[in-house]
Amino acid sequence: MSNTNSNLEVATLAGGCFWCLEAVYDELKGVTDVVSGYAGGHVTNPSYQAVCTGTTGHAEVIQITFDPQVVSFGDLLDVFFTIHDPTTLNRQGNDVGTQYRSAIYYHSPEQKAIAEQKIADITAARLWNNPIVTEVTPIDTFYPAEDYHQEYFARNPYQGYCQFVIAPKVAKFRKHYLEQLKA
Repeated sequence: MSNTNSNLEVATLAGGCFWCLEAVYDELKGVTDVVSGYAGGHVTNPSYQAVCTGTTGHAEVIQITFDPQVVSFGDLLDVFFTIHDPTTLNRQGNDVGTQYRSAIYYHSPEQKAIAEQKIADITAARLWNNPIVTEVTPIDTFYPAEDYHQEYFARNPYQGYCQFVIAPKVAKFRKHYLEQLKA
């Protein structure tokens, strides 16, 4: 979806499988587009198969285009820290490997500051028993994932992984953020 609104901003987040994150952020008010992809690695134009080996250095990420007049970067991070476990290094549930790490790839000094403050606030509130391991790193290059990964949950709601892993995350998000769902 292309939008000519110059007031839009971009956020790039990694928190396990990109299908899970995309399914949630697609429903959030103020989000105009979500693209699954790869970031944080050292290989040009990586394939899903290569990223899955853990040798490219990439994380599965989503790149979110959003209207900060409707939803702030801080709001995006509140959702992020609600729908994944930021204390497990290189893993989310049964998804294990560096490609499933928790990371915030910031696009500006303001995003970096907000991310670092959010992590400090969550740590101070002791919301997790273990330390937060979420990386806060500048975005380098974002590579969109192959077409079959885009809108995966929306197109495959009855697939096993979608039923048992993604659907519960979407339900948790909807329960906590009911007032922020798209109509």
